[in-house]
Amino acid sequence: MRTNSTRRLLGAVATACVMALGATACGSSDPATDGGGKKDVKSALEKGGKVTVWAWEPTLKKAVAGFEKKYPKVDVELVNAGTGDKQYTALQNVITAGSGAPDVAQVEYYAVGQFAIGKSLEDLGSYGATAYDKTFTTGPWNAVKYDKSIYALPMDSGPMALFYNKKVFDKHGVKVPVTWDEYVEAARTLHKADPEIFITNDTGDAGATTSLIWQAGGRPYKTEGTDVSIDFGDAGTKTYTNTWQKLLTEDLIAPVSSWSDEWYKGLADGSIATLAIGAWMPASFTSGVASASGDWRVAPLPQWTEGDKTGAENGGSSLAVPKAAKNKELAYAFVEYATTGAGASARVAEGSFPATKGDLGSKTFLDAAFPYFGGQRANRIFADAAGNVGTDWSYLPYQVYANSIFNDTVGKAYISSTPLSKGLEDWQQASITYGTDQGFSVNK
Repeated sequence: MRTNSTRRLLGAVATACVMALGATACGSSDPATDGGGKKDVKSALEKGGKVTVWAWEPTLKKAVAGFEKKYPKVDVELVNAGTGDKQYTALQNVITAGSGAPDVAQVEYYAVGQFAIGKSLEDLGSYGATAYDKTFTTGPWNAVKYDKSIYALPMDSGPMALFYNKKVFDKHGVKVPVTWDEYVEAARTLHKADPEIFITNDTGDAGATTSLIWQAGGRPYKTEGTDVSIDFGDAGTKTYTNTWQKLLTEDLIAPVSSWSDEWYKGLADGSIATLAIGAWMPASFTSGVASASGDWRVAPLPQWTEGDKTGAENGGSSLAVPKAAKNKELAYAFVEYATTGAGASARVAEGSFPATKGDLGSKTFLDAAFPYFGGQRANRIFADAAGNVGTDWSYLPYQVYANSIFNDTVGKAYISSTPLSKGLEDWQQASITYGTDQGFSVNK
């Protein structure tokens, strides 16, 4: 559980713009007038220097190698400062301190708005980012824009699929679930056959929860200017909670946190039998669960209604340049390289799921066989999922803070008799209170 000081730290990004919220949402000035035009990235590359990149995504190592080979005068230092909100906490610490900020930071799509509204990110329009408006798929491109400005370039995307341990399913004669009702039945069958086997893991994860609500048709968040609406009582949310509550009540979910050592062990030995997660996951399987190579396969995400094909995004990240960066032109050059053209294609070859239309539709991508998944052409499933993501989803302009209090509210459903629906009600109220305190007009 996060401390109050951590919550204040994560919330500090939003509070920086409170005074401006009464008129318009915070954001940089028009790129056409910000900085006098396009920045001189070419001269910076010719001069060279050092670029520090804070990121946890494994395929960026390939991008660093390619960039340094192409631009030998530039040294890129790749630093893992933590995953997700751990890095955001560290990033906000150095921004507040006024020193130590990286030149480039990996920022998940749900967090871009909060850092943008806090004026912590460089507007990339004056560096040439507007030229890529047709390069990326719609969801990721929209996610890096705020108040008509571009604050990052999409690094990957996360259309969801079901990763399942074929060895475990075959051993116990369980078919791969096509619907979420079948998923619950598969969970019961596997756990009855072997009490050490759980259908998945979950200790309360805001991203996973909102993604499944998204797929079920829930749209709890709406934002227009400074007007914010939060409603976890809609039909789609209820569809999700009714099913997930069964798994929790019957103890069919492993009480293991994702990305922990215990989680990797569970994926390796089959005691965690599936993951409903984003298409960026293959790289993490290959690097973190190497011993289970050949055991796992990929299937379409189970559906809430039989015959449907609706999906959702889970995760996905961008690369942004903090306003406190020392080498902004070089930083942008690396961001551009790692997210477009040869740099992006090299990362896709390493297992990253593309946000670029060209890579997503290429024959090379679609026909690629995954040795880890028994030679399966899994990208065909991922690409199909990417084309069926439910529309009109949005996050809060202070989603980082909202996610930071998820375990203080919804998380109680995982450690007590609190119903999941009640936990979501509490999360809603806490998010309303915080947003109102920050100057937003919430549910009014």
